[in-house]
Amino acid sequence: MAKTTFGKKLRECREDKGLSQQELAKILKTSHSVIGRYERDEMSPSIDAVKKMASVLDTTVGYLLGESNEGKTLKDTAMLKRLNDISALPDKDKEHILYTIDGLIKSAKLQTL
Repeated sequence: MAKTTFGKKLRECREDKGLSQQELAKILKTSHSVIGRYERDEMSPSIDAVKKMASVLDTTVGYLLGESNEGKTLKDTAMLKRLNDISALPDKDKEHILYTIDGLIKSAKLQTL
């Protein structure tokens, strides 16, 4: 399996966000040609630039750098609080809650078909 490069991941995340190279460059205070060079893997950004890109593109530095396969991050603070509350419960309670949530998610997905 071919390794997905930083440039390919950057382009994928930028397109998923619906941004052009020009729009991303403006947000990052750089030029579209620099974004293009990053995407073609002709140039590597600084770690600070990668952090800004990850934040703008709703992903993680680890994903862009190939350290993680998970590109999306959960930024909904209310949802994160709920998940942390569930995580703090005893295992048996967590198991019941997650089973119920899984059923609700499955039901919701079936309704959208």
